[in-house]
Amino acid sequence: MRRPPRPRWGADDAQIARLALPAFVALVSEPLFLLADTAVVGHLGSAPLAALAVAATVVQTVVGLAIFLAYGTTASVGRRLGAGDERGALTTGVSGLWLALLLGTGAAVATTVVARSLVGLFGTAPDVDAAATTYLQIAALGLPAMLVVLATTGVLRGLQDTRTPLVVAVTANLVNIMLNLLLVYGLGLGIAGSALGTTVAQWGAAAALLSVIVRAARRREADLRPRRRGILEAARAGVPLVVRTLTLRSALLLGTLVASSLGTTATAAHQVVVTVVSTLAFALDAVAIAGQAMTGRYLGAGDVLGARRMTRRMLVWGLSAGGGAALVLAAISPWLTAAFTTDPAVRTAAVGALLVVAAVQPVSGVVFVLDGVLIGAGDGRYLAGAGLVTLAAYTPLAALVWLLHAGLAWLWAAYAGFIVARALTLVSRERSAGWLRTGAAVEIPA
Repeated sequence: MRRPPRPRWGADDAQIARLALPAFVALVSEPLFLLADTAVVGHLGSAPLAALAVAATVVQTVVGLAIFLAYGTTASVGRRLGAGDERGALTTGVSGLWLALLLGTGAAVATTVVARSLVGLFGTAPDVDAAATTYLQIAALGLPAMLVVLATTGVLRGLQDTRTPLVVAVTANLVNIMLNLLLVYGLGLGIAGSALGTTVAQWGAAAALLSVIVRAARRREADLRPRRRGILEAARAGVPLVVRTLTLRSALLLGTLVASSLGTTATAAHQVVVTVVSTLAFALDAVAIAGQAMTGRYLGAGDVLGARRMTRRMLVWGLSAGGGAALVLAAISPWLTAAFTTDPAVRTAAVGALLVVAAVQPVSGVVFVLDGVLIGAGDGRYLAGAGLVTLAAYTPLAALVWLLHAGLAWLWAAYAGFIVARALTLVSRERSAGWLRTGAAVEIPA
């Protein structure tokens, strides 16, 4: 008797869509904070705009390195939830929130103290330095809120809720736009008003998300007090994810350094390509977030077969998203570059590189999905090691482009090699059983 054909859209797809689609919209809304600041400050002149670029780079670096607060809590909370221990899931999440608050407070103090020195590293003009320092010192006050938003978002994702972070993110962006307009133009505070408006909006988002977590914790009688062991466990679990993140950022930094050695045209075109790649990442990362949440829940419940099944289905989603992105990008790349520059040489260089990027998007789809699945499985140590291996594979390729002065398309071909290397390490791990550790892995003290 022949087996009935598997439905093209089933219950597994509905689960993925329920988590991935709100996550996608929330991810897209995240850059709007910087976009709103840029649009408002840009009308103040070139010096304030340059100052914003410098200060925002520092803030984004700090927040980017703390992304483990979202990833780690998603995995640990999801495992507890899958094991049927919602109280333990919330207690685990609360420990992550306390860690975020501690790290954010430390980052805020340190950034405020060394703000002038950090800005000085960029070698900008004195008027730009002064404005950037002002923005950075005010924006630093929002760092605890930004890290708390990461941690609370991770807790809610672990609880299989991606809609609440979406609503809060959209609301915070609207508030940010209104505050920026009021403070910068209405009260004439200039770039300081932009930093203040964004900081207030970030604290509002943190408060809204915290209130949701606190109410849920009280309903389940989860302990809201800071517990040393829980906080240390959350920090320990985050270390491998920090290493993983550093390897990814190092690869991007290395690419920028090589591009800058190829001349002004290549550097400008490289920035266009990086912007497009970052935008494409939102769609692929949404499926990865679904992977984090569901993998943790399935393995927490001891359902290895379910985790395998969902992983294979999410790979279909990743390949489809990557394939669709490849076709669209290849088709519109000649016109897309016109939105960024009118320089023919820059457009030509960017189009060549974008075609290379388009070709590797299906592989990127696989990479994003499996990265999310392994994060959800708590396999951070493997991801850290694999990240170091793939960075070591990419470095000589980038160095070869630099030595031969080969051009931007070849630089992005080297980066495609980095993506392929990541895919190989992730696929080999997925096919093994090493990541399929079941049960609530994180122990919470009584």
